[in-house]
Amino acid sequence: MRLRSLGVALAAMAALLALPTVHAPAAQAADTLLSQGKTATASSEENGGTVAANAVDGNTGTRWSSAFTDDQWLQVDLGASATVSQVVLNWEAAYGKDYKVQISANGSSWTDLKSVTGGDGGNDTLAVSGQGRYVRMQGVHRATQYGYSLWEFQVFGTTSGTPPVQGGGDLGPNVIVVDPSTPNLQAKFDSVFAQQESAQFGSGRYQFLLKPGTYNGINAQIGFYTSISGLGLNPDDTQINGDVTVDAGWFNGNATQNFWRSAENLAITPSNGTDRWAVAQAAPFRRVHVKGGLNLAPNGYGWASGGYIADSKIDGTVGPYSQQQWYTRDSSVGGWTNGVWNMTFTGVQGAPATNFDSGPYTTLDTTPVSREKPFLYLDGSTYKVFVPAKRTNARGVSWPANAGSSIPLDQFYVVKAGATAATINQALAQGLNLLFTPGVYHLNQTINVTRANTVVLGLGLATLVPDNGVDAMHVADVDGVKLAGFLIDAGSVNSDTLLRIGDPGSTADHSANPTSMQDVFVRIGGAGPGLATNSVVVNSNNVLIDHTWLWRADHGTGVGWNTNRADYGLRVNGNDVLATGLFVEHFNKYDVYWQGERGRTIFFQNEKAYDAPNAAAITHDGVVGYAAYKVADTVTNHEAWGLGSYCNYTADPSIVQSNGFQVPTGSGIKMHDLLVISLGGMGQYAHVVNNTGSPTSGTSTTPSKVTQFP
Repeated sequence: MRLRSLGVALAAMAALLALPTVHAPAAQAADTLLSQGKTATASSEENGGTVAANAVDGNTGTRWSSAFTDDQWLQVDLGASATVSQVVLNWEAAYGKDYKVQISANGSSWTDLKSVTGGDGGNDTLAVSGQGRYVRMQGVHRATQYGYSLWEFQVFGTTSGTPPVQGGGDLGPNVIVVDPSTPNLQAKFDSVFAQQESAQFGSGRYQFLLKPGTYNGINAQIGFYTSISGLGLNPDDTQINGDVTVDAGWFNGNATQNFWRSAENLAITPSNGTDRWAVAQAAPFRRVHVKGGLNLAPNGYGWASGGYIADSKIDGTVGPYSQQQWYTRDSSVGGWTNGVWNMTFTGVQGAPATNFDSGPYTTLDTTPVSREKPFLYLDGSTYKVFVPAKRTNARGVSWPANAGSSIPLDQFYVVKAGATAATINQALAQGLNLLFTPGVYHLNQTINVTRANTVVLGLGLATLVPDNGVDAMHVADVDGVKLAGFLIDAGSVNSDTLLRIGDPGSTADHSANPTSMQDVFVRIGGAGPGLATNSVVVNSNNVLIDHTWLWRADHGTGVGWNTNRADYGLRVNGNDVLATGLFVEHFNKYDVYWQGERGRTIFFQNEKAYDAPNAAAITHDGVVGYAAYKVADTVTNHEAWGLGSYCNYTADPSIVQSNGFQVPTGSGIKMHDLLVISLGGMGQYAHVVNNTGSPTSGTSTTPSKVTQFP
């Protein structure tokens, strides 16, 4: 508590005794006091007795006071958007001489309603006009040596009449919550698997949530659009003595189409010592403790094309066997037996050493920047979402230390069947986060994420489908948005951009708190005709792209060179963007086009569009074929490790693509461990990168490599 002179203290007491109860004047009688009892926050609080909430409690005997510096603020969340007509500030003796009253729809972008200069304290009643959810007093200059201090901060106005969206609630019918005593538990797993095993383009979506405890004798087979997760704060809180299995019996032992499924936040003691996780793209294995070995190939060792492991501990040996490419990040393994073409490791204890000249391995000791995916867990009987903290130069798993923060479920709009884009946007405008329960959601307007630190989390591969050509989601150029665990499926009318992160021309520095997208997948076609000029455009700086599969479909329905036209997979305009685990395939033009400076990619897997009708259709600027990974000619600094591109020109096997990778040359450009492959002689590459690297040859399916460029 600060000590003041006796004269100042007596003056403050006299002011308190003389203060009348503050009401809106008669001219505003139709308006309502909106701020009382609502959530208030502040830039600082002088001590525990002068907290922000005191300024909106209706009691003129309690107050908020700040630290003894300028540029302090107090804001109130009205709980819903409102038309604000009047603000009343009841100052204590430490008042603001110069200050602003501001309003915001999202708590991050502010508009001035009124500027006051030369204020004399006491009771300031200000007529204003504005629309928003958050109202703030922004102090500019103090009148005394102390801070800013308000007995009451009152906001008057009217709401739109639309009731606020409520946070929290149940998780819907497709989230299956179990514990070790759940009757017929094996039958529940078997029933969902029977439905989802071969439902590659079906509409079913399921999430199994396992409460902490020990589960004996379980074999959870995981099919399409099915996720299994533990509800503990740590993986070892949920123990499975049994198996979590992905195999390829549905596709005659070929695992190259085992997409769209996940396992997360649990421990497995495999029944025969080794768990099987034979997957392809979009099948993350996160935050899992395998108390044994892990087999990444299907039964019979058929073809496999995955995959991604992060924040996991495998006590035994990982056997990729027939897996053609794999990326493992911030984990530990007891051993790694082999690899086919492109196996990349960063921050992995026990990883094999780099041997790309003669083998498939690219290994970095640490991961430059990483942040693990948010996840749902139980705190007692209360659902919360844990948001892990950013790590720099990480090595090994993040748990059980668990640096980060928790958000109660009542701060999320739990999106369920029947939700509209308008309601989703209203929830975001209120300051709620989003938790999409398993389902398919059609959008007739763009989802706009405008508030810093918003979490958008999907369960069970929740799927967003933009209708009538709208974009699916835009994220403002703000700090710390977390996008995770959902699929965007292009609609039948062309969208310009399915996911945009940051507004065009974004310049803010987000290095301290970057936005991230993790296990966010995009599909154009396959489930039906889909069209989108751009899949993902990143305009913000410092974004973390951690495991994505952007796929223009090469099979399914609605597939054809123009039927599911999609020119670009990923376009990066922001600076200092890092991609870890980048899978982008089959786009009509560039799969990746990178224009931002100081970009970095660790692991890239690509196949060029199978259905290019002929060389003329993909020839541009005198070059045959669009590079899989193009760094713009204007870029002066870029670095990448472990990149592979494969061609399978089934429509015209005579196509000879100029190169897989195209980058400027200069001291700031560093490309490590690149390869190109002709899949069985269906088309060829003339070079690996620019005009460097041997051509692919014949039907041998042998990589052509460049270990360092330039």
